[in-house]
Amino acid sequence: MPARPGPLFDLRDIPAALGLLTRLPVKVNTAFALTRGAAAAWAWPLAGAAVAVLAGGTGWAAHHWGGLAPGLAAGIVLLLQVLLTGAMHEDGLADCADGIWGGWTRARRLEIMKDSRIGAYGVLALVLVTGLRWQALALALPLGAAGWGAVLAAAMLSRGIMAGAMALLPHARPGGLAASAGRPSRVTAAAALALGLLPLLQPGGNALALAALAAIALAAGLARLARKRLGGQTGDVLGALQLCSETLFLVLAPGLAGAGG
Repeated sequence: MPARPGPLFDLRDIPAALGLLTRLPVKVNTAFALTRGAAAAWAWPLAGAAVAVLAGGTGWAAHHWGGLAPGLAAGIVLLLQVLLTGAMHEDGLADCADGIWGGWTRARRLEIMKDSRIGAYGVLALVLVTGLRWQALALALPLGAAGWGAVLAAAMLSRGIMAGAMALLPHARPGGLAASAGRPSRVTAAAALALGLLPLLQPGGNALALAALAAIALAAGLARLARKRLGGQTGDVLGALQLCSETLFLVLAPGLAGAGG
């Protein structure tokens, strides 16, 4: 189902994006948000920016001003990210890992993903991805402005990737919650991706272009896998794409940002 008609940009989409993708106490015009549906996806990178500023900024300050060890500061960043997003992306990753690898048919995979219980694939995915993010953040925080810029870029780009996947992939469950929001137009998705790439325009940001390309390529591969195994995208698939693309960006960023600096 296509996104609801209306202007490409509406400032009311910003609180709608924050209300959807974060747990920040923002006032959302619910009736408007429901009417706009996926047309508000262009603003999703701004929700990522809010999470990065609050979580990444706190970790950066704890390390550079408070003298906290990089590993401990990185743990604070992760904790705040989980609290600020309600662990929705982590939940999507676990559900996708269990469903995609734990079922023999498309219907069974989707059924597993709806189950609130977590299996071995989901646990392993969460442990590995969280461990990689933690270590990558611990390497990025000592880089100062370059490391902070990488955290911001990863958060914004990965939300732009979500919008792109939502536009390009059909709904795996026609009657699901994601389907009720519709699909953003390709113009809306392109705007979200462009907004997500804006942090690369910062001084030294061009060094992170390889990380951005790798994150987009990984998301494209995972989206193709979701299309083959599930028939398309769900909210869990979008969450998994966000978390995996953000993680790969963060893994590559410290070396690239350090070389660029």
